[in-house]
Amino acid sequence: MREIFPFELFHLGGDEVNTDCWNTTPHVKEWLQDKNLTTKEAYQYFVLRAQQIALSKNWTPVNWEETFNTFAENLHPRTVVHNWLGPGVCPKAVAKGFRCIFSNQGVWYLDHLDVPWHEFYTAEPLEGIDDSSQQKLVLGGEVCMWAETADTSNVQQTIWPRAAAAAERLWSSKEAISSGNINETALPRLHYFRCLLNRRGVQAAPLTNKLARTPPIGPGSCYIQ
Repeated sequence: MREIFPFELFHLGGDEVNTDCWNTTPHVKEWLQDKNLTTKEAYQYFVLRAQQIALSKNWTPVNWEETFNTFAENLHPRTVVHNWLGPGVCPKAVAKGFRCIFSNQGVWYLDHLDVPWHEFYTAEPLEGIDDSSQQKLVLGGEVCMWAETADTSNVQQTIWPRAAAAAERLWSSKEAISSGNINETALPRLHYFRCLLNRRGVQAAPLTNKLARTPPIGPGSCYIQ
């Protein structure tokens, strides 16, 4: 895999691990007994072992925030903590010297159809981080597209154009976002961008519908806008 992916970062996961089944799977239960480990300790063992393998291949490990929340003191110092459960994790991570990626599910999960464009746009990856040196430890952000309710018939409409709102947020300073009325500044640009996507064959949904990826309320929305 190292030959295929010549990049610095390698995401090792580590989120939503249900360890209950480990005690009911005979060979895993036997392994736990041989190692004298609880399931919680085995979770840590697995994550740290995977980190060492990645580091030996000159990858920087990225792990979801559950690993940081559970055993931050044992994570490798090069670990990049990937936030998703909510706000407040990146400030804690950078305070301990870790780098962080912002993906707060409350504002940057595309499969949350009730999150409107303006919440994607006004989300603040540096929220709660005032120290400039710690701010530099936030690598950026990522909007996440999970597919429990998506397939080829609706995935483009779910991603676009809300992902573009987050993109503009990431390359804009906090001061630029907070000044002016975004309905007069950002919204017309995103309307126009959505129509450009449509012209290129990308099935981007209307921007201001109550739920993402729903059809327009009338015909020819790009011409009207």
